Amino acid sequence: MNNPSTLSIPRSSLLAALALASALSVPGLAQDAQPASAPQDTPAATSQQQPPAAHSTPAPAREGFWGRVNPFARKKWVKRQTDPLNDRLSELDQVNAKNASDIQGVDSRAQAGIQRAQSAADAANQTATAAGSQAQQAQTTAQSASDHVASLNGTVNGLDQYKPVTELDIAFRSGSPILSAAARKQLDDFAATVATRKGYILEVEAHSPLAGSAGIQSSQRLGEAVNRYLVTQHEIPVYRMHMVALGNAASSTDDARIRKSTVHVRLMENSLAAQETPLPQSEVSSTGAERP
Repeated sequence: MNNPSTLSIPRSSLLAALALASALSVPGLAQDAQPASAPQDTPAATSQQQPPAAHSTPAPAREGFWGRVNPFARKKWVKRQTDPLNDRLSELDQVNAKNASDIQGVDSRAQAGIQRAQSAADAANQTATAAGSQAQQAQTTAQSASDHVASLNGTVNGLDQYKPVTELDIAFRSGSPILSAAARKQLDDFAATVATRKGYILEVEAHSPLAGSAGIQSSQRLGEAVNRYLVTQHEIPVYRMHMVALGNAASSTDDARIRKSTVHVRLMENSLAAQETPLPQSEVSSTGAERP
């Protein structure tokens, strides 16, 4: 006997319900197996909700039903995936080009600076060389001027400096002013020595044994006789002869008394002229002077 609370369902109705449930579950399983298909179909909505950051690395592609890459993906989808990478590569190329340009500019400026520094160093070296040459010339000029001044000082100091070269004594007989043959020979030899000299003077000292004015007059005539012979016979200038009549006065302490009529002639040469004209070979007299 059947329970009145239990509903009886025909078998045909149960089979139909199972078939309907199977048909409804197949689309749901397909949707669970491919969750990434929905975002691919709606890229515009996703981009509006969250825009991608500039220069950000794109997210790795999701694994779909066919794996990482859908063989049936469209070109637009691939382009959207590769555009960020292309933009990044273009930016890197621009940065590299700018860096290369900056490096080239820095190198050009460095080379120009080095050339300017080298040019300045060369100019400074030339200036230093010219200054050294000028300093050397100035030193040479100063040394020449110093030598010239020293020479002038020596010339001025030696203008009135004379030294004895040679001397001789001319003897007269009994105070007569007539020259003997021996006296003329002495004067001839003496005049030959004088002819080779420059800047000379002749000191003529006339002595007489007579005392007083008589001795002075006598010695005056003797000295004039010697001067006259040298001027007329050997053309010795008068301005180079300096004669003094001493009478019986002694010219030095060695001559205590004048006993003979004599004329003492001494050749004196200027020290400057002596530097240019060498002295001839001669004998030295007893008074220390040279005698021909």
